[in-house]
Amino acid sequence: MIYLDYAATTPLSPAVLQGMLPYLQAEFGNPSSIYQLGQRARYAVDRSRASVAGMLGVDPAEITFTGGSTESNNLALSGVLWAAKKRGTDRPHLITSSIEHSAILEHAAWLESIGFAVTYVGCDATGTIDPATIAAAITPQTALISIMYANNEVGSIQALPEIAAIAHERGMPVHTDATQAAGQLPVDLRTLGVDLLSLSAHKFYGPKGVGLLAAKRSVAIDWQQHGGGQEGGRRGGTENVAGIVGLGLALEEAERTREAYVAHTRTLRDALWTMLQQEDTGISLNGPNLDANRLANNLNIHLPGIQGETMLLSLDLADVAASAGSACSVGRNEPSHVLMAMGQSAEDARCALRLTVGRPTSEAEIAEAAAIIGETIARLAMMTSG
Repeated sequence: MIYLDYAATTPLSPAVLQGMLPYLQAEFGNPSSIYQLGQRARYAVDRSRASVAGMLGVDPAEITFTGGSTESNNLALSGVLWAAKKRGTDRPHLITSSIEHSAILEHAAWLESIGFAVTYVGCDATGTIDPATIAAAITPQTALISIMYANNEVGSIQALPEIAAIAHERGMPVHTDATQAAGQLPVDLRTLGVDLLSLSAHKFYGPKGVGLLAAKRSVAIDWQQHGGGQEGGRRGGTENVAGIVGLGLALEEAERTREAYVAHTRTLRDALWTMLQQEDTGISLNGPNLDANRLANNLNIHLPGIQGETMLLSLDLADVAASAGSACSVGRNEPSHVLMAMGQSAEDARCALRLTVGRPTSEAEIAEAAAIIGETIARLAMMTSG
């Protein structure tokens, strides 16, 4: 199989797996236990917390380990808005964007349903958000601004430092869903200027089912999960020790190899695009130009009159794994909300193919994939027109 869906998930790094194995086997202790087996587990969790805190530019106590970015995003939005409500803010207000992941959008819709106010700012035709639209949306009740770092479908990178400066001038915190950014972009909260940041380990060659929320002490949060006292009382429940160890090791590896990873993926992504254009299939690019503000491993193309789901089924038969958009929306047969926010019609937004490369991707795979994709597009186009 030629795997071109690294935005959906990445394989577990062998070095990360080796670091996790002791905590899946002999070192199985509960980190809340006082005897040696438990305290060795506690040390492993604390060591990982200190490591990721250093890379994110926060204090270890400002790291909360979660089950992944969806939980982290939900926690950031609900936690900050409920804290604002408890402080007496009348109908606390959230500003987010129309191109966020469903983990943000669906939770924002739920918050609206229980009485909070939400504003969704738009983007331009490349999936880029103008910070001025955020500034214009701020009200006296605005409690939080949540804007993703890099888009999971088209790879557009947002101007977080500028957005954060606008927010801080008005006295409010900024959260970013940085799920797609780790390993490709700097994730230091000090550099970005944000106050809360979500990550998920399986996006940067770590294990599934573990993530984190980095939240500065200055942000008031009403923690949503209670009982047990773990994570400093912020998230009850026995810690996923092996997963937390894996997250820490994976982020260390991702940060250490980031420059080489970006160069590797950009070279292969650009080669794939060049080869696909040579197939003369009428495809076009969705999102920013490849030499612009875009994730290095991301290629999203418009298929001429071919639905993405149809394309994916055909590619799967040819042993090529790709995506039509967010992995979390597969099977819904709905047009991409990201592409529609960028101005495409519902029909066009269904005709997208997302191709993302990663560490194991080779030049030979790119050449073979380009030939298969080109042939598949031509065949399906002929069937559609016929």
